[in-house]
Amino acid sequence: MSGSNKLTLRVQSAEGTTRVEISSADVTAALYERVHDALHLRSFAFALHRDRAKQDELVSSKSQRLCDAGVRHGDMLYLSPVNGAIIFEPSDTAQATTAEPSHVKAGSSTSMDTTTPAPSKNSKQTNKPAEEELDLQLYQMPGHIERQRDPKLCRHNSAGCCVHCSPLEPWDEGYLREHNIKHMSFHSYLRKITSGKFVSLAEPNLTIKPGCTEHPPWPRGICSKCAPGALTLNRQPFRFVDNVLVESAAVVERFLGYWRTSGHQRVGYLIGQYEHHPLVPLGIRARVEAIYEPPQTSSRDHVTIAPDPKGELVDHICSKLGLRRVGWLFTDLLPLQDQPGQVQCTRGVDTHFLSAQECIMAAHFQNEYPNACRHADSGYYGSKFVTMAVTGDSTNQIHLEGYQVSAQAQALERCGLLLPTRDAPDLGYVRDPTPERPVPDVYYKEKDAYGNEVSVSLRRVPVAYLLVDVPCGVSTNASPLLSPRAAFPPAHRPLPQYLQTREALHKHLEDSESFLEAMSDLHTLVYIASNETLPIPLESLDALLGAVRARDALAAERWRADTPAWATLEHLCGAQDDHMVASVGDESGVWTCGICTFHNSMRRDACEMCAMPRGTSNAM
Repeated sequence: MSGSNKLTLRVQSAEGTTRVEISSADVTAALYERVHDALHLRSFAFALHRDRAKQDELVSSKSQRLCDAGVRHGDMLYLSPVNGAIIFEPSDTAQATTAEPSHVKAGSSTSMDTTTPAPSKNSKQTNKPAEEELDLQLYQMPGHIERQRDPKLCRHNSAGCCVHCSPLEPWDEGYLREHNIKHMSFHSYLRKITSGKFVSLAEPNLTIKPGCTEHPPWPRGICSKCAPGALTLNRQPFRFVDNVLVESAAVVERFLGYWRTSGHQRVGYLIGQYEHHPLVPLGIRARVEAIYEPPQTSSRDHVTIAPDPKGELVDHICSKLGLRRVGWLFTDLLPLQDQPGQVQCTRGVDTHFLSAQECIMAAHFQNEYPNACRHADSGYYGSKFVTMAVTGDSTNQIHLEGYQVSAQAQALERCGLLLPTRDAPDLGYVRDPTPERPVPDVYYKEKDAYGNEVSVSLRRVPVAYLLVDVPCGVSTNASPLLSPRAAFPPAHRPLPQYLQTREALHKHLEDSESFLEAMSDLHTLVYIASNETLPIPLESLDALLGAVRARDALAAERWRADTPAWATLEHLCGAQDDHMVASVGDESGVWTCGICTFHNSMRRDACEMCAMPRGTSNAM
């Protein structure tokens, strides 16, 4: 290094001023490395400025030389951490101070250092979430597919075994193809990849890995170690749920009642439980008992879901009944012109199965309800949450289609990288990179003009690569926990005939065969626990929920007689019904509102003047 090219620079920081020697022909990134080594910094999360006000930054670059950047011998540079990161090693005094809890102020911990220490192996194991009971049972099952002795090929007695009758592995492709099983179950996939070795599952990471100390933080620097890797879309060979079974057709018909009345689309949550599916090796089936409709605004071609103030109440009632949210469903139904009872077929191989927007929504729900797995690094992998579409088939009849999206789709949605397209529902758009957020390349494979399979990198990707089919069906000989004959109006339906009133509750009680059957309805239980007149406390309701879960009619009648709050609510329902009978004119065909005394037509269930439900009185 010649004397004419040698520079001596002063670097001022919170720890004082330090001299750094460097050549003027070196790049600015080399200066950052010299400063890092001279000050013994913990990371490269710092910046160098020419002025004390930190307005003129000397950017770290591997192409710009110091002489070209205007750095001269004897210049003063000012060092400052980026985003409040801790870049200096703490002294012994500072370590002793942080070890004393009485000296630490609440809210004083504002460190944003990206070099956080990794947890120990023991803490990683203890922090893993508990797996579901069904998964623990499937882990204990042998999973082998038993075969009978072949009288033509087997040459041994009944006690022997050969290659023609020995048990098959649960992932055997020949068996799955013979029984028309498109995807192996998740537990079969686990047996396949863990046979004879330990495998750790990890979902794709499409964000910058924090804690890299070899360069300034993004967007000032990035390297191959911390940059998100490219993602190649592959069809997922397994599925977390192998079948969706609805307990009764009345459950779906009750859900479709709103669409049949208004013509607007509808969204609902599938309420049920997971169980072992005997027709698929180590399979899981989602059994649906009811459909809960959250608050939403809808039209002929769109649905917007609103925040649900009753969400925690619904989850509490479901848990006491041994149920949970196992999926969501939506309608995509357009009536066929001049063909009553038939709908248009808008989905298929030539169009799309799920649109990009629906795939993003499905991935959002699956990220909200992750699947606990012992083989995953984070404790979670994939999801059992299913998506069901109510749409028209090739014969213009209403039918059910079930899907899940892959773990790759969940990763894309979790990072906010996948967007819907306006003109092509079967294509999703990968977000463009910005200085604030890098976006990895996304590839998918297709055949070129010569029939060769090549990788294609485009911003518009077909969402069919992200889909997994899930068969759906309706049970014909089941004994459901909840009554399929319940006719109490579901919540959040903005139509007069679907108003949840005391009159509707009284009619529901009168039409039911028993009190237990009347209470074996999710919508009724949610209403009596959240109605504005006299909500039943959850402490009192838990005994009724236990009776419904056990199908104990005597316990339900005992609760009915021993609960004063229910006796008062039931009396108010009967009094409202009597008031309505007295309010109806014998010859005028109108009913009188008990609030504003306006005379309404018998066709209306709410007052035209004050919008109060029919039968409401000032005595309330």
